[in-house]
Amino acid sequence: MFIQILQAHCTRRAELHQVIEEASAGLADRAGWLGGTFGFTGDDRFVGVVRFESEEACRELTGTANAELWLERAQKLCDEPVQVHESADVTMMLEGGSDRAGFVQVMRGRVADAEKLRHLVSDEMASMLHQARPEIVGATLAVEPDGSFTETIAFTDEKSARMGEQQEMPDEVRAEIDSAMADVEFLDLQQPWFASHR
Repeated sequence: MFIQILQAHCTRRAELHQVIEEASAGLADRAGWLGGTFGFTGDDRFVGVVRFESEEACRELTGTANAELWLERAQKLCDEPVQVHESADVTMMLEGGSDRAGFVQVMRGRVADAEKLRHLVSDEMASMLHQARPEIVGATLAVEPDGSFTETIAFTDEKSARMGEQQEMPDEVRAEIDSAMADVEFLDLQQPWFASHR
C-alpha cells in the first residue's frame, strides 16, 4: 500500500468538500485507487489520507489532467499551500481505513523507534487493543523516509473515543508508546467522510 497525506488550512469547508467528493468519484472505479479518509479539525485544518495499491498507481492516477485540475481547484480554496506527505512504508491495523468511523484522529509526529511503532499496530497488539478499546475499528500507520509518521485511527464515535482515553494504560505499554514516537500532534476529524473503490 502507498499513502498520500494532504494538509492545509481551509475556511471554505463546503466548497473543498465538494471538490474532494468530485475527485473521489472520478477515481472510484480506477484500478490502483483504494480510497480515502477526509475531514476538518475544529480550527479549520483540512486533512486527507488517500490510499493506493502502490506508489506506481499513485503516480499514474495523480498525474492525469483531471487529477491535476482537482488539485488546482482545491489549492485555490485553501488559505495556504497544500502540504503533501507520502509513504510506501504502511502498516494496517484491524480494518485499516474504515468507512464505519464516526470520529477519526490523525497523529503526526516523529519516529523515535520505527520497529516499536510498527509493533504497536501489529496483529498481536491490535487484538489486545481491540479487546480493551472496542471503539477503535481500524488504523493505518505511514512512516516517511525523513523519519516522520502519520497514524490515522478510526473510532466508532467521539464520545466512546474520549471515554476510552480515560482508561489507565499498563505502564509497559505506555513506556513503549512514549519511546516509539516524539513531537506528536493530534488532529481530530469530528465529522469525517470517506471514499472507497467501487
